[in-house]
Amino acid sequence: MTTYPDTGVLSAPAADTLLITNVRPYGEGDPTDVLIKDGVIASIGAGAVGAGAAGDESGNTSPDRTIDAGGNVLLPGLVDMHVHLREPGREDTETIETGSRAAAKGGFTAVFTMANTMPVTDQPIIAESVWAKSQKLGLCDVHPVGSITKGLEGKTLTEFGMMARSDAKVRMFSDDGKCVEDPQLMRRALEYAKGLDVLLAQHAEDHRMTEGACANEGEVAARLGLRGWPRVAEESIVARDALLARDYGNRMHICHASTKGTVELLKWAKEQDIPLTAEVTPHHLLMTDDKLLSYDGVFRVNPPLREQSDTEALRQALLDGLIDVVATDHAPHGSEDKCVEFENAKPGMLGLESSLAVIAKLFVATGLADWRFVARVMSERPAEITRLPGHGRPIAEGEPANLTIVDPEHSWVSDSTRLASKSENNPYEGEEFGARVTHTILRGAVTYDLTAE
Repeated sequence: MTTYPDTGVLSAPAADTLLITNVRPYGEGDPTDVLIKDGVIASIGAGAVGAGAAGDESGNTSPDRTIDAGGNVLLPGLVDMHVHLREPGREDTETIETGSRAAAKGGFTAVFTMANTMPVTDQPIIAESVWAKSQKLGLCDVHPVGSITKGLEGKTLTEFGMMARSDAKVRMFSDDGKCVEDPQLMRRALEYAKGLDVLLAQHAEDHRMTEGACANEGEVAARLGLRGWPRVAEESIVARDALLARDYGNRMHICHASTKGTVELLKWAKEQDIPLTAEVTPHHLLMTDDKLLSYDGVFRVNPPLREQSDTEALRQALLDGLIDVVATDHAPHGSEDKCVEFENAKPGMLGLESSLAVIAKLFVATGLADWRFVARVMSERPAEITRLPGHGRPIAEGEPANLTIVDPEHSWVSDSTRLASKSENNPYEGEEFGARVTHTILRGAVTYDLTAE
């Protein structure tokens, strides 16, 4: 077993049997026991060991490892549709290994890493390299996202079919970081993707309207003398792509929705039964552009932090199901790219290690939602949208043991010096949270244990 010092992240083969005692699936009912055998949930309930060991030729009913969950919450392992792990090309800011460690610490058993690497993930060999490295590490399933266009240049479509049929089995394609602005090219992409049943994810930004912009177009940007980023730059692309998805029938996903207007467009699309889904980030749910008053480059992000009315609309849309999932858009950057004038800072924030805590703070602690809601938006729906087998499954006998244990009453303060990520551009520095992941389990193997920190 490999232990990563001071992180609680572990790399170990799955035990033949793992018993979790005193745990509450979905935070409901009285604590119970869950027995895992050979990476699968064997039995749930009092006497789980005896029930799970029935038929064992050795007659051994003792588990190889036991975790006393102390009455904490058991969730399906979290799934993040949108991260940036920087490898290949910017291993100085994050790698498959450090990103996987951060994911495990955050409760994730699967993540999708975007294609804007160097070189771009626009061919099978690059995607297969990412997938193979993650499987060798065994900390988290890292699924590479293929680019929609070659080199992210917005000119020529990549070979979706070759990547989908590769060993990496690429399920999603996106030029995230850039928008596919050419409507005819996006139409062709939808037609191509439909035949393969792969998902297209759009970075909704009309770059002609955001050139030189770095802050939400509004009062704060005006006070700081920063060029404003209008909402319509996002909303116009969302509207166009909703119509394209309607007419050409393939599934389309909107990355990092950030405005009230986008919510209204998503509502219209769902009313028309258009196959359009969307994500929202923890930082767009928690923070507003008031954070920019510090002039700290850590708060520069794409799309920018918006106003309170946008934040409130996004929260309600997630509750109502108009926005389907939470995705972190985990974007590591080195200090040289963040400790500069705000307009020169690279956009992006860390998110993997704090996202569940943010959602618990906003929705569970306030009584707006329960842990079933958290499971839906952070595990079940992401796995469903990406057609991802083995993840986001019910906590039930016979299901894969990809699980997360959460202490709903563990007060902690976010500290950049204790991150598993390689970078420290943490927008939650000093923020107090009231829920924390204690264990992450991937196919029966414990990949994170808070007590090991």
